[in-house]
Amino acid sequence: MATLATTAAGRPVNVTLALLALSMGGFAIGTTEFASMSLLPQMAAGLGVDEPTAGHVISAYALGVVVGAPVLAVAGARLSRRKLLIALMGFFALANALSALAPTLGWMLLFRFLSGLPHGAFFGVGALVAAAMVPRERRSQAVARMMLGLTIATVAGVPFANVVGQALGWRWGFAIVAVLAVATALLLLLFAPRTPADRTASPLRELSALANGRVWLTLGIGAIGFGGLFSVYTYLASTMTAVTGTPELIPVALALFGVGMTVGTLACARGADRALMPTAGVTLAFSALMLALYAPAAQQPWSMLAIITLIGTGGGLGTVLQARLMDVAGDAQTLAAALNHSAFNTANALGPWLGGLAISAGYGWASTGWVGMALALGGLAIWAVSLVLDRRRGATASR
Repeated sequence: MATLATTAAGRPVNVTLALLALSMGGFAIGTTEFASMSLLPQMAAGLGVDEPTAGHVISAYALGVVVGAPVLAVAGARLSRRKLLIALMGFFALANALSALAPTLGWMLLFRFLSGLPHGAFFGVGALVAAAMVPRERRSQAVARMMLGLTIATVAGVPFANVVGQALGWRWGFAIVAVLAVATALLLLLFAPRTPADRTASPLRELSALANGRVWLTLGIGAIGFGGLFSVYTYLASTMTAVTGTPELIPVALALFGVGMTVGTLACARGADRALMPTAGVTLAFSALMLALYAPAAQQPWSMLAIITLIGTGGGLGTVLQARLMDVAGDAQTLAAALNHSAFNTANALGPWLGGLAISAGYGWASTGWVGMALALGGLAIWAVSLVLDRRRGATASR
């Protein structure tokens, strides 16, 4: 990928440094999203509540993502993307700093909701910026390089925040994220492309995405198909303790899951730049197969570590769907791109909920794999509908 590019305004931009700045933002967001789960026991004790009650903090963040993605994307339609990204990361830094200082559960819920607001808009706008810096045939790879920050956070950022949080107190986990966010804002100020704002943009034009059936189908693929991955990930620690019998390998499994996501993101991006929709279909089918193997693989440590790595590769679907939205959103690029992350957080709620129902019904911890397989197949069904409509649309256009 070229190091230097020229913006539409004729200004040179260092693509490598610009993508590094965007990736740093993904690293900060990924760290706070997943580290809050690993620090839940300490947080519960510090706030004086039990762990199930403290778990509402995680739900508050996810709700913030779902609400903030469309609202901030529409509100910032007339800002230059560089200014919008800096503003989003500045707000993210403030909200995480406040989370580190929250005196009660009520305040913590509010601050985690606020922390989630910039999440979707940052990734959505960042993906558009990344894609605009490279030729069309490399745009998915550029988006993947930005998303690497999120996947690397699951391998390195979360364990680091967890170690610091356990050694110095859980509040330091959020303080670290605030520092990372400030560093991201500075990097964006220095290296993000200085493209002018689109004067023809408007909130009304962005809202036109909501009337686009192809946008909704793409979001549906993510909201349903991605739920299987979260169904397994949420209960992974409990499954390894109760079924595999190796709780000491939980950190290894979590790291391998992150490695799988990183590999999947890079591989799917290359595939998407060559054949976007086929790559999405293959990814969903592969995910369904791996999730179907989860329950038998959970019986042995070596097979469990192997299957969780392979399930993690399904995380590459995010980059593919981000590129798909660029194709189908028309003039409503910002809102559609941001809604992609609302869809994934819907999956983050749906997968664990359905997995929890299966466990509560007595099917066992490993039954989350079967639930995940069903969700991946559901996403594949929506993909098939999208593919048929694309072909009909193409046939109509050629007449």
